[in-house]
Amino acid sequence: MKLNLSIENLENTVIEPNERTAPDDSMERFNAASESGIFGSAIEEPSPISSPIIVSVVVPMRNEAQHIHSCLRSLVGQSFPSDKYEIWVADGRSTDRSRETVSVFEQGKVQVRLLDNALQTTPSGINLGIRAAKGQIIVIAGAHAVYPADFIENCVYWLDKTGADVVGGPVRTEAENGHFGARMATLVLTSPFGVGNSRFRTSSEEGWVDTVPFGAYRRAILDRVGLFNERLVRNQDNDLSARIRRAGGKIYLTPALTTTYIPVRNFTDLLRQAFRKSQWHIFTLRENVLALGFRHLCPAALVVAVAGLLVFSAVSSLGLMLLAILAFSYLSLGFWIALGGKSRGSLLSKSLLPFACFFFHCAYGIGTLVGLRHLFGLAPP
Repeated sequence: MKLNLSIENLENTVIEPNERTAPDDSMERFNAASESGIFGSAIEEPSPISSPIIVSVVVPMRNEAQHIHSCLRSLVGQSFPSDKYEIWVADGRSTDRSRETVSVFEQGKVQVRLLDNALQTTPSGINLGIRAAKGQIIVIAGAHAVYPADFIENCVYWLDKTGADVVGGPVRTEAENGHFGARMATLVLTSPFGVGNSRFRTSSEEGWVDTVPFGAYRRAILDRVGLFNERLVRNQDNDLSARIRRAGGKIYLTPALTTTYIPVRNFTDLLRQAFRKSQWHIFTLRENVLALGFRHLCPAALVVAVAGLLVFSAVSSLGLMLLAILAFSYLSLGFWIALGGKSRGSLLSKSLLPFACFFFHCAYGIGTLVGLRHLFGLAPP
């Protein structure tokens, strides 16, 4: 077992959960989060009661009945000693059978506890779990992911080996079902043409990075930079990673922490998700200009260019020529990456990938442009 960290040094003290009462509608939830502080309440002072827990896993969820069982089954079946880690599931008041599924795991050897996330947003749920956590290492897990049996063990090992403040691994994206739309959504999310230089999606190369999914955080770094920004329903992980880097912290990606991620069930859901998520980009940049990279704004530039050239082509043949050049360049690059690279899928799927990416980029770009209203102080969606 690759466990080099001292048990005595990692043991922490019990931290009582921070209970909160949420307003009813989404706008009030947003205001309540804003008033509570940008990064949520500070981590409470520990009590003198010692705890054997080393690692605390936090799983935010809402209406995840289809996925939470597989997620928790993989987390309770870890090679790490069952009395040395705990799992906190922060439920955003699910209306399906998610809570009932979690209750099945509460009687096992691993401590699995359910928290009521009254604000019903991802960052509020994560922060609720962190405040309840006893461990010196906090692992943020996603309900749509399945984790290898040595995941927690490797989190501890790689934090110790690298000295990083955060470690994580690539995601192996798998279609939820065999439908063509689900497979196309997976291809888009694993192609460099679809998601750019998002290393944890497209590469297994080990090294220092800007951010990781499903990260394992030293509690000390969260004490320094604060918790997740509860004003950001989306992009809260990018924001925290940027604050960690700005504080001198380091983030490490290793294929030893590879997880399996199950995305949306069809291509239409992918477009809807892209549109909704990207609406938060401008607001995120208002909160933290370092939270997002150039790739996050490229789809918006594409949409502006296409729209502008369409208008220009109506009055000038030059506009039509420039539009044709743009389309040819875009599709040529897409086909070169899809057919000449290591993209998965059949020849038909690869041939359609550039067109699928175009619709994905348009949905993403339009969402970003809609989000420009945040520059004028309007509330997030």
